[in-house]
Amino acid sequence: MFVTRFAPSPTGHLHRGHAFSALTAYEAARAAGGRFILRIEDIDVTRSRREFETSIYEDLAWLGIEWETPVRRQSEHVDDYQAAIAALTADHLTYRCFRTRKEIAQEAARAPHGAAEAFRGGPLPPEEEARRLAAGEPFAWRLSLDGAERALAGRPLSFVEEGAGPNGEHGIVTADPASSGDIVLARKDVGVAYHLAVVVDDALQGITHVIRGQDLYEASHVQRLLQALLDLPTPVYRHHRLLTGPDGKRFAKRDRAETLRDLRARGITPQQLRQEMGLD
Repeated sequence: MFVTRFAPSPTGHLHRGHAFSALTAYEAARAAGGRFILRIEDIDVTRSRREFETSIYEDLAWLGIEWETPVRRQSEHVDDYQAAIAALTADHLTYRCFRTRKEIAQEAARAPHGAAEAFRGGPLPPEEEARRLAAGEPFAWRLSLDGAERALAGRPLSFVEEGAGPNGEHGIVTADPASSGDIVLARKDVGVAYHLAVVVDDALQGITHVIRGQDLYEASHVQRLLQALLDLPTPVYRHHRLLTGPDGKRFAKRDRAETLRDLRARGITPQQLRQEMGLD
């Protein structure tokens, strides 16, 4: 059974880029006679808003998209993510990192081979870690690439790309998780990080095909690593082109791209939008 999903974050209103991705996944599910799942990725509790979540439902309904209920909201499933971190920790694949974002950025700037080198580290000496924990210093749980490489014992990882990566990657792709360094799995202000939550959710929801924009292609490499370490199935990936505006830049919330709500207010119909995006 073909199962795919659209998983927006309720940190703003949807724009054309979101519509293109949602419709691409939805039409793929319909063509395959499969299932389309909507997931709300609201782990960023500082930016997520219920009004944006409501807006997502309104926008998708306006586009003519139907989804299964109940909708999985990540904020309601923290125990699933903590169990995954506990499993990785039990296998000696995590460590507490007390470095701040500023310290990491400074190290990355000094690293001769880029940011990934600065993100490879390991646990502090037990005495120092105990002292920092007793002092209440904040820390992040990081995945140890060194530990992961030992656990995999040189076994190569790969995934299937049915679409195209930003450089035309297609077919069987060898994963290169080392390029991401020791990724954050969780930190105090965010109970779980994106990569881990997505991998756990996709497995629990039986996602067979991940259809998303090329801007998330690189995430596939480290997500493939997490799937291997947690003994989870690997979906097929299908990355699609990104919509761009007249300035050549892709649509993004941070750039205040025109929202679907704005388009409706201007009298644009879903059919007109589909034609504009080249979906008809």
